[in-house]
Amino acid sequence: MRLLGRREPEIYGSETLGDIERRVGELAATLGVEVEFFQSNHEGDIVDKIGDTIGDFDGIVINPAALTHTSVAIRDAVAAAGTPAIEVHMTNIHAREEFRRASVTAPACVGQICGFGAAVYEMAVKAFAEGAAV
Repeated sequence: MRLLGRREPEIYGSETLGDIERRVGELAATLGVEVEFFQSNHEGDIVDKIGDTIGDFDGIVINPAALTHTSVAIRDAVAAAGTPAIEVHMTNIHAREEFRRASVTAPACVGQICGFGAAVYEMAVKAFAEGAAV
């Protein structure tokens, strides 16, 4: 979300999306892998981007945010693309409100990492770089 770092910092922290992209980019460089960043609040744009990964990307790190709980379209796009995906959430969605505990997208992913703040993105990149997410 473009409000990351300002929206509910007591829950999501004060790091911005730009901060996270810098950290992940630096990690990727040290691991010898390339990363590309994409953010949208529009479900169709996300579905299109997932489709664009076919044959061009070795993995997807995805934080579907609130769409985690509702988007069959994103779930189906991840499944159809065949590109291994790791779902990430900065908070532990399983310890939050009941409606946040169910993910329709996670079953299409090779794994889920949640509850470690912005570090979840780095953890997912490491998993791909180390071959743990296939």
